[in-house]
Amino acid sequence: MNIEYHKNWSPNLNQDMELKVYGHSGKPVLVFPTQSGRFFDYENHGMIEAARWFIDEGLFQFFTVDSVDSQSWVNLSAHPAERALRHEDYDRYIVQEVVPWIHQYQNQENQLLTTGCSMGGYHSSNFFFRHPDLFDSLISLSGILKLTMFIGDYMDQNVYFNSPLYYLPNLEDPWYLEKYRRSHIIICSGQGAWEDEMQSDARDIQRILAEKNIPAWIDLWGLDVNHDWPWWRKQLPYFLAKLI
Repeated sequence: MNIEYHKNWSPNLNQDMELKVYGHSGKPVLVFPTQSGRFFDYENHGMIEAARWFIDEGLFQFFTVDSVDSQSWVNLSAHPAERALRHEDYDRYIVQEVVPWIHQYQNQENQLLTTGCSMGGYHSSNFFFRHPDLFDSLISLSGILKLTMFIGDYMDQNVYFNSPLYYLPNLEDPWYLEKYRRSHIIICSGQGAWEDEMQSDARDIQRILAEKNIPAWIDLWGLDVNHDWPWWRKQLPYFLAKLI
């Protein structure tokens, strides 16, 4: 398997950011790490190995990025408004720097599949719904879809537009809706330990998307399925196989 490491200065974040590439060709997959995680965590927890067949066959090429959660939503020393602004910096980093870099790396401008586990599931969902011109596929594993567990009831424009459960019910713009309807949306949660909020959000998004006639696969696994890597290693290849 081709594996590459890259480090670049981000003008939007004003710091170095790192990522890894896995595979030689295929649909680009942008992977967000778990809460405050690093670009290497996905590999270290066996997720790349779980997807090895799909990567070796040239069906998917994975790009794993760093997070700045500890500077944004998880930064308890900062006011929620400041945390939201830092996330907006991260949004620009992904949209203006990472995605164009992937397009240049692959020498084509294919839309991306985005995925992640836990906080990475939140990021993948939020980036997919905010930027359906860049992403046409989503596999969110055990992700939240609002930010109350980090910032409580605080609300401003930046928080609102980074909380899919808040902005999607009011979204009527056909430009977005038609792109969602042509995409592949997979949101999965277990029903075991530490999955209560995730499965609740998954049920809420299922209702919202159905009301807007947006096809989506909301898959709630069993009562024994916990919020943990062993289950995510099972879920990822299962859903990748469905996409091909």
